[in-house]
Amino acid sequence: MTSSSPDRPNLKPLRATFGAIAIRVRPLVLRLGLTMIASALASSPVPAIASVTSPASDPQPVRANTGMVTAAHPLASQAGVRILQAGGHAIDAAIATALAISVLEPYSAGIGGGGFLLIYDADTREIRSLDFRERAPIAATSEMYLDADGVPTTDSRSGHRAVAVPGTVAGLYEAHQRYGQLPWAEVVQPAIELAATGFEVGDRWVQSLNWRASTLLSNPAARAVFSREGTGETPQLYGLGDRFIQSDLAATLRRLAVDPEDFYHGQTAAAIVADMAANGGLMTQADLEQYEPIWRDPVCGLFQPQRANPEQFRVCAMAPPSSGGVHLLQMLTLLEPFDLAHQSATQQQHLLIEAMKIAYADRAYYLGDPDFVAVPVAELVSSAYLDRRRADIEPDRARSAAEVQAADPALLRRITMESRDTSHLSVVDGNRNAVSLTFTVNGGFGAGIVAAGTGIVLNNEMDDFSIAPGVPNLYGLIGGAANAIAARKTPLSSMTPTIVTDTDANLRLVVGSPGGSTIITTVVQILLNALVYDQNVATAIAAPRLHHQWQPDSLRLEANFDPAIVRDLQALGHSLVTGGQWGNASAIEVIPANATQGSEPFTDYLEGATDPRGQGLTQGF
Repeated sequence: MTSSSPDRPNLKPLRATFGAIAIRVRPLVLRLGLTMIASALASSPVPAIASVTSPASDPQPVRANTGMVTAAHPLASQAGVRILQAGGHAIDAAIATALAISVLEPYSAGIGGGGFLLIYDADTREIRSLDFRERAPIAATSEMYLDADGVPTTDSRSGHRAVAVPGTVAGLYEAHQRYGQLPWAEVVQPAIELAATGFEVGDRWVQSLNWRASTLLSNPAARAVFSREGTGETPQLYGLGDRFIQSDLAATLRRLAVDPEDFYHGQTAAAIVADMAANGGLMTQADLEQYEPIWRDPVCGLFQPQRANPEQFRVCAMAPPSSGGVHLLQMLTLLEPFDLAHQSATQQQHLLIEAMKIAYADRAYYLGDPDFVAVPVAELVSSAYLDRRRADIEPDRARSAAEVQAADPALLRRITMESRDTSHLSVVDGNRNAVSLTFTVNGGFGAGIVAAGTGIVLNNEMDDFSIAPGVPNLYGLIGGAANAIAARKTPLSSMTPTIVTDTDANLRLVVGSPGGSTIITTVVQILLNALVYDQNVATAIAAPRLHHQWQPDSLRLEANFDPAIVRDLQALGHSLVTGGQWGNASAIEVIPANATQGSEPFTDYLEGATDPRGQGLTQGF
């Protein structure tokens, strides 16, 4: 990756003609949206799924002329397109889609959580990013999850003490204030309707509920929401095809449609604070009142997919307190000189795995909230540093995790002188404004609690801090002092909302995924598939995935990975765990105008796809 490049020609020819409206519902897969790093971890964040459907052999993207929304649930995509067709900006549609997900998938994301978004402004051709991640309560301390003997407890994963201050409502409203074109109440309305009138629950919803049922049923407010007879002695959980109505949440959303500050200063805030006080939680009125989303500069770099082709792309993703952008760019920069398009299939995967190990080792040591610790972003993504790390990659041998260490601080100083359950959505509007948004409540159904009287599922985001040195979180990730708990600090994240442009700053690709610790590696594989191997977005997303996060020292491969490559990787010394699938990615690509039909030139058009591992929908017009 370099700092400058020549003008690039159009990458791809027109693939096909397109219709006015194209809709595809991806196959329903009996698979949770949380990452499945399973038996390699001491504690798996998701249940094992008995049956997993393989992606289609030749998936094709949805095509549209004007605007497009991809989201994890069909009704959420429809909510977003409804707003686009009403004249909304991409940010209006993103807000409507996100709030709909909050109603439809309370196990993955919601207004009781937080996240990040990137926005591409078609007028200025600039990319900005907004951090609306949860923050630690004022009363939080670095040892709050250690018992008297210094042994970690499980309080960071379930219950009121696991909850960090939510940021979703504040973040969405802040983005709307800056970019929105429709009234705030109008973009909230689809979510209100879904909560008030309900929807039929599907397999994924029921599986998620059954997996977390014991925790949810132990909280009276959650029990009242998620069992059909919540006040009875014997709860009856919702089943497949049941209509799920959330009256309390609908009332909350109606208040927020009138005044989004109600979440932090009004009736909703009071209900959350009262629930916290009654159940030993740390969050107070002061925590809610002091919450503010933060506009941050994204981390960006240039990527040249093939040595023989001078075309380059500018890849932008979320900077700290997300680790996604830093390590996405690290991996792309490490891999660029290898010219992957001309490597064997086994070498392509081997080199990628070794780059993953380096990136995740750096993540464990250096990454944290930049408002509290100095994160050497420029140094970690610099060519000077990564040229040195690339030399450590051995083409014919897998290095063990013990052989891969984080960057030497002295080396970084010299370089300075030299130069998991989550949901993702993508939106592109008719003016080519774009939003890549990833948000979460962390684990399935967050902390497994509902703030009484609000219908809001609250996050367990405190688990994303380093509870103690060397102690893995819900996703098996190891952290250090940079990610230690502190009052009002933001926990480290792997969320990687990403926007790619050409070197003339024209929008090319909007992409992201849920999946806990696998988010970064999922996004990098989609980018490599699309940019290096020239796959359409549907194929790029559907392709089998692998994941290595340095610790634990095991390579996970999806069940449908090529057996020959699996054997070859094992022969190189990789310790393999095969089976299952993870992630629920989506992407929209802008196909540039590069052909004519008679005397009329084609305009650019959109190709989009959601993950066959999930139940999402891509809708355009």
